[in-house]
Amino acid sequence: MTAATEKASEKARVMERALREAGVRITRQRLALLDVLAAAADHPDAIELHQRAQAVKAGVSLSTVYRTLSELQAKGVIQRHAFEGASARFETAGGAHHDHMIDVETGKVIEFRSEKIERLQDRIAADLGYEIVHHRMELYVRKRRDPG
Repeated sequence: MTAATEKASEKARVMERALREAGVRITRQRLALLDVLAAAADHPDAIELHQRAQAVKAGVSLSTVYRTLSELQAKGVIQRHAFEGASARFETAGGAHHDHMIDVETGKVIEFRSEKIERLQDRIAADLGYEIVHHRMELYVRKRRDPG
């Protein structure tokens, strides 16, 4: 088992435990959805997750996807991102902090981390007498066009 596969399996187990704690019945279709979500390297929306789960296990309904995502979000094991101009996208929680750039032409979501930005945010908050408890940064971008 590769490190990535092992990490995805652990994420799926965490999500399964969260659902069990919430009293949600664990079906084969729901397990397929958890596997798909845990393995996602991108930020899929509910429709994409539904299609991917259907490819793994027939019979996954869109309503099951929405109910499952809602429970997982309530338990804090996934994050829901409502990027401007797009349907909500999801990713597993608990990883290292990162921010997002959203390509306005393609919808692609790019994760990034900048220590320089983190330090600047901390300094700005401190200068104003605050400390940062939580933050989210989204940059809406497009590829640069060559002049001429």
